[in-house]
Amino acid sequence: MKGVVVEIRTQILILGTIVGLMWGLEVLDTFVFGRALDTFGILPRQPIGLRGIFFSPFLHSNFNHLSANTVPFVILGWLIMAQSVTNFVLVSVICAVLGGVGTWVFGASGLHIGASGVIFGYLGFLLARYYFDRRLSSGLVALFVGTTYGSVLWGVLPSVPGISWEGHLFGFLSGIVAARFATDRQDITRS
Repeated sequence: MKGVVVEIRTQILILGTIVGLMWGLEVLDTFVFGRALDTFGILPRQPIGLRGIFFSPFLHSNFNHLSANTVPFVILGWLIMAQSVTNFVLVSVICAVLGGVGTWVFGASGLHIGASGVIFGYLGFLLARYYFDRRLSSGLVALFVGTTYGSVLWGVLPSVPGISWEGHLFGFLSGIVAARFATDRQDITRS
């Protein structure tokens, strides 16, 4: 029981720290830097825009954008973290880097910012994980996630101007890659 409490505290600390960092940066960007931090987003096909691969998930255009990303980030992130903190870190890095590179290579001109690419990566991971590991728990999570968040999958298609559907698409695809990689890694550790 004590181990479970420690694990839950660790999960809350990790998610809380990341969300706190996003909110803290948005406060600073809005009230101190006059939106200048947003220039650290992904700028497709521009060498300076490569830095956005690492910074863009923490930057948002305004508090509404950040609010819209906070709840699914916490819920989907926790569903991954409930399996293992290591998987959460692995999936987050894969989704941020691969999704960011895809956005940098194929994205429309203009800055791409926000955690939604990583969120779509989490969605892709949670939906695809059952395909790769065939565990009942993964299937139940996929069913829950598909029913709860399945309607947002339209976000991988170009529809609303000013929303980075490319970030959503490449985030989602990177989540599938992460599901495959995480399953291979688990098979190795079980041998």
